[in-house]
Amino acid sequence: MSLTVIGTLAYDTIETAHDKREEILGGSAVYFALASSLFTPTSLVGVVGQDFLPKHTEALKAAGIDLEGLEVADGRTFRWSGRYEPDWNTRHTLDTQLNVLEHFDPKVPEAQRGARFVFLANASPQVQARGLDQIESPEFVMMDTMNLWIDIARDELVELLGRVDAVVLNDEEARMLTGEDNLWRAAAAVRALGPGLVVLKKGEHGAFLLEESWRFTVPAYPVVNVVDPTGAGDSFAGGFMGFMASVGDSNPSTLRQAMLYGTAAASRCVESFSTDQLEGRSLQEIEGRREELLAMITP
Repeated sequence: MSLTVIGTLAYDTIETAHDKREEILGGSAVYFALASSLFTPTSLVGVVGQDFLPKHTEALKAAGIDLEGLEVADGRTFRWSGRYEPDWNTRHTLDTQLNVLEHFDPKVPEAQRGARFVFLANASPQVQARGLDQIESPEFVMMDTMNLWIDIARDELVELLGRVDAVVLNDEEARMLTGEDNLWRAAAAVRALGPGLVVLKKGEHGAFLLEESWRFTVPAYPVVNVVDPTGAGDSFAGGFMGFMASVGDSNPSTLRQAMLYGTAAASRCVESFSTDQLEGRSLQEIEGRREELLAMITP
């Protein structure tokens, strides 16, 4: 089934307690699309500068990702630089250069405006809304956000939450958005803003899916050697929505399976810098990790 992601492509510089990599491929839409394309054809809408390397365009095409909606604008590609503390849960942004992203106006190709499944990857709520405006009648829309937008664009974010079916955010963001300390009350308050489903990311502690009448939780896959957690949340969302789109519905049983597949995809992502562990992967590898997760939670 048709799946479209609207989001960022970037060059990242990442520092950890063990290593540092400069100018590596990143961006919310990149991680999402590489994960989702394991399950279903995925179209990407985004913008890069004239410095975006052909090898990275080819890598995305090799994964079967439709790049008709990828704009090449005058200027440099979006840059982000960050450093992780040894616990992996604390991240410091060192530098952000919006470059061509500063004036990004998403242009959804005519062929993708009938997409049934849409993911609004992390970007300003204004950009996300303009992208969603171009989708004719989506069956399921999921969005991501971050504390920056909660802080500086709260009204626009709340308005957009009223237009989507699901939102994925971490526990800190849920509390910041709602003012609720208790995580369950925070999730209920987020749901009251519009989305019927809330996915709460808890990093090494897994993820929770909350609907009005039921909840589901999945532990994190036990990765022995975490290298770089950048993109894990987007990879989770890619596995989640990629599986959903491949099945073609959002029934509770499908959503539970999607949580397992999303967690499996995220576990691959963190085992390398950049997208190295997502490129060239097979669905069979993700399936193997899903089965291991299922065994962990099944009596």
